[in-house]
Amino acid sequence: MNRFGLLSLCLVFVGLSCNPERVQYTKELKQEMADMKIKRVTNADLVSTVDNLGAKISAVAQRELAAQLEKTTDPAEQATLCKLQNLPKTQALARSYGLSIQLLGEADVQNKALSQKEREVLDAYLYNAEKNLPQISNIQKISDTLFIYNNPVPENSLICKTCFGDQKEQLAVWRLAFSKREVIRRMNTKNKK
Repeated sequence: MNRFGLLSLCLVFVGLSCNPERVQYTKELKQEMADMKIKRVTNADLVSTVDNLGAKISAVAQRELAAQLEKTTDPAEQATLCKLQNLPKTQALARSYGLSIQLLGEADVQNKALSQKEREVLDAYLYNAEKNLPQISNIQKISDTLFIYNNPVPENSLICKTCFGDQKEQLAVWRLAFSKREVIRRMNTKNKK
């Protein structure tokens, strides 16, 4: 078979295998294609995005939890709410952004499931609560693929009183664990050059 015949045969096979009707453009495929695009991302961009997303998500979770706690006086239901169960908006945000949302307290300073950095930050929050110092949000890069956003709940909040009222210091801190991939997905890179 000559080169022309071999080339013709290859083109026929390629033409048969590239049937455009077979390709289904699902939402997942579109997302995967968007994820494959090259993006120029700096650490400052990542931290800024985590800060913006963390502030918005923790505010929604805090409003929802406080509203649900106001509606009940049942201690069992309050305990369930403090574990962030039966909070549909918060759970939907966690699924949508591919993140883990937790509410931490004073006892979590000793929680070995948290990284050493996280326990040190919680200890600093506890120190500030004991000394009545102002509390601010915090972002930690735990590994190459994990960012932790912490946002303290105001001490006079119903959340602190209900969920952590039995502790010496009524400390409540939101912990949002973002994967780097999900953060990059949500970054607005259109304005960047």
